[in-house]
Amino acid sequence: MQSDRQFAGSIPALYDRYLGPLIFADYAADLARRAAALAPERVLETAAGTGIVSRALARALAPATEIVATDLNQPMLDYAAVQPGAEKIVWRRADAQSLPFADASFDAVVCQFGVMFFPDRPAAYREVRRVLKPDGCFLFNVWDRIEENEFANRVTDAIAALFPADPPGFLARTPHGHHDVAVVTSELSRSGFGRVEVGTLAKRSRAVSSLEAAIGFCEGTPLRSEIEARAPERLGEATAAAAAAIAARFGAGPVDGKIQAHVFTARR
Repeated sequence: MQSDRQFAGSIPALYDRYLGPLIFADYAADLARRAAALAPERVLETAAGTGIVSRALARALAPATEIVATDLNQPMLDYAAVQPGAEKIVWRRADAQSLPFADASFDAVVCQFGVMFFPDRPAAYREVRRVLKPDGCFLFNVWDRIEENEFANRVTDAIAALFPADPPGFLARTPHGHHDVAVVTSELSRSGFGRVEVGTLAKRSRAVSSLEAAIGFCEGTPLRSEIEARAPERLGEATAAAAAAIAARFGAGPVDGKIQAHVFTARR
């Protein structure tokens, strides 16, 4: 759905402030460590969003490494480019399915929880392979099924209960909708990647309150657009319902839940 890829208005700031530390930062550090182990000279990031991985790469890679971070969504890039730690990164708007770079121009391509947003993933994978140097490496992750990600699952159920006739399904449909390792591996192989490795990585998702977690999911993602399309005046009610659902399971104070993702390493 087109709305699943719309990150505009206040969404980029809320996404970075709340979801960054809640679910993205630890996985960004993991991808950055994996990229640093390759000792690349030039790295491309696709679907960079607000630059959470971009900044982790800037911290982890050698100072001379060139980092080019791209995203199709200009508001996300605008937000990312002015964050502390973003100074050495080259920011560029680009479609991951049609990259504006020469063949064999990067040692590594990194994508954090972005491939599930590509309308044509095999096309995007072919583009990644095209811009990689011989034996270049594609590092990316995808969320596991929503049942393995406790906060997202509770939020989805709580919002569905408010709109039973037409439940918003963004979280289950897109971020957690492409968790089948066999399918992803097959798409990579059909796109020309010869060696594909995958591992499942569980971590903990923490927030100072259930409300902060709920704000991240309900107001810092396209789930917000789904809620507002049904009843714009109910966004606050939906956020409160999601917070109550998280608190019912994890407490009203600091919350701590499981998150889980699959991490892929594909060689050109």
